[in-house]
Amino acid sequence: MERHSLYKSKLTALMFILPTLVILIIFLYYPTFQTFKMSLYRVAFLGLSKQFVGLENYRYIFSSPEYRKIFLNTAIFVVLSVVISLVIGLFLAVLANQKIKGKTVFRLLLIWPYALPPAVAGVIFLFLFNEQSGMVNYILKHVANIALPWLSKSYLAMGVVITAFVWKMVGYNVVFYLAALQNIPKDIIEAAKVEGASIFQTFFKVTLPMLSPITLFLVVTNTIAAFFESFTFIDLITKGGPADSTTVIIYSIYRDGFEYFKTGLAAAESVILFICVVILTLIQLRVSRRMVHYEK
Repeated sequence: MERHSLYKSKLTALMFILPTLVILIIFLYYPTFQTFKMSLYRVAFLGLSKQFVGLENYRYIFSSPEYRKIFLNTAIFVVLSVVISLVIGLFLAVLANQKIKGKTVFRLLLIWPYALPPAVAGVIFLFLFNEQSGMVNYILKHVANIALPWLSKSYLAMGVVITAFVWKMVGYNVVFYLAALQNIPKDIIEAAKVEGASIFQTFFKVTLPMLSPITLFLVVTNTIAAFFESFTFIDLITKGGPADSTTVIIYSIYRDGFEYFKTGLAAAESVILFICVVILTLIQLRVSRRMVHYEK
């Protein structure tokens, strides 16, 4: 069957998408090109002068123990936060999907943390885990007569930042998992029960494979969020400390670019972060291709 274009002229169609193209070029493509270009230069304070150094910025980043520590911190933060937020989100979605009284209120309480701006969530956790006057240490002091140095110990500080990010993202994961659970055909679950499958067997053999498409989507979106949205929590709660133990690459880009004015290094880090996100996304899509079940 012959297909007819909605527009009589290609020029008409181009005029409709031209405003979008202009915005993309000005605010996305051109800055991206400039970032790649700037990563090849050593830039002086406020960009007053710059010197072409080729791949020197990249060589310095990959050979520096400081930046290798930042990459390790980033990997730890991303892996733990994504895994924990997905597991907790799925668990809470399964509970919220049960036929219980007040389930609507329960679902709203699970989802509302995601509606909070990251800055507000960061401030909440900063007050909760303040070592002198925080609510967590106040409770620990009265219950167990202990007070932990939450923001002074490296592993505790990283734990606080991960907890804050997970708390923020769980509501997002619950929304998608809950919608996916409600779309699973009831007859499939009933057939598994008739066959004598236990609750756990039904979940791991039937429900979980049916959730694989949404799980893949959430893995990708949570990974991207962990790379980029971690900045607010780290800036408000730990400032990258103690001893750079919570400094991840997105915070290092900000610090090098706007505090230390190492614009070339910051641009190189941005390029590295961009490449890492693209590679990880492609790997997740390729690895998950055989594991994802799409209903036909």
